[in-house]
Amino acid sequence: MNPLIEIKNLTIDFVLNNGILRACDNVSFTINKGEIIGVIGESGSGKSTLASGILNLVQAPGKISSGEVYYYTENNEKVNLLKLNKNDLNNYRWSEISTVFQAAQNALNPVLRIEEHFLETVYAHTDKMSNEEILKKAEKVLSYVRLDKSVLEYYPHQLSGGMKQRVLIALSLILDPKVILLDEPTTALDVITQWYILDLLKQIHNDLGITLIFLTHDISVISGVIDRIAVMYAGEIVEYGKVEDVFNETSHPYTKGLLDAIPTLHDDITKRKAIPGSPPNLIQDFKECKFSPRCYMYLNEECDGDKKKTEALYKVNGNQCTRCYKYGELTSKEIVKEGA
Repeated sequence: MNPLIEIKNLTIDFVLNNGILRACDNVSFTINKGEIIGVIGESGSGKSTLASGILNLVQAPGKISSGEVYYYTENNEKVNLLKLNKNDLNNYRWSEISTVFQAAQNALNPVLRIEEHFLETVYAHTDKMSNEEILKKAEKVLSYVRLDKSVLEYYPHQLSGGMKQRVLIALSLILDPKVILLDEPTTALDVITQWYILDLLKQIHNDLGITLIFLTHDISVISGVIDRIAVMYAGEIVEYGKVEDVFNETSHPYTKGLLDAIPTLHDDITKRKAIPGSPPNLIQDFKECKFSPRCYMYLNEECDGDKKKTEALYKVNGNQCTRCYKYGELTSKEIVKEGA
């Protein structure tokens, strides 16, 4: 598969009064054309910050300290989005890379009708469409998400939570993007609506060939939709690979902890258990593996939590890599260091 977005050593810091918080720590991975990627992790793991970094929308006191984000155009031209000025970057936002923001309740302006949201969105990125053309296209993309064109006349407060989420998805489609970033697209929705939204997105992916990137804390919701999965913890990618490989042969203790916490219909719910402890305070100089205080291998003295060794990813197989350097020793596998 051909690459679409290539993230290399992306580091994002927030300069605070009591220190520097590193929300994304040397993150590297590639998103291929036409696939569905899931970025999974607890709240505070760095998922939303990563999305902001990809779009170059990090706000003060945050800053992109280092790294590159390359976008491959239809002509296979490699463009570093972080090097573009505001006007040039605006040519890629929404027309090439769009986003569905977290919390639909807050993302829509309460004093604007839905049609005005479409008009403002398009005019913010191009002046090549008339009002009539925009509204005609808006009716078309609303039909993709199974909403009637009458919704254009509504104010956000007249819509249910699921309808607002679908309006946001329609807004993300208005300029025919190649990739959509979806930040917690099913948060605050009931279970039935969650699956309805995911079904819509899968259909849009199949019909239009749009690459989708899900950012969520709920691994169980999107596991049946995504092709590959990146697991984030404390600002780092700790495991990355095809979803079936990661599920069938988990290579990092954090991923194993996430999977062990998911209730299933096949066993006793009392056997499910949460990961002990809490995510670390990122305003600190880590001396050991970031996950070590919560890791069963470290707590059982099976691992020394060498921080230096966790600064690289290790290839498990052709499709999977891990940050856990002990995995190869415990499974009698020879894993290959690839670098962060």
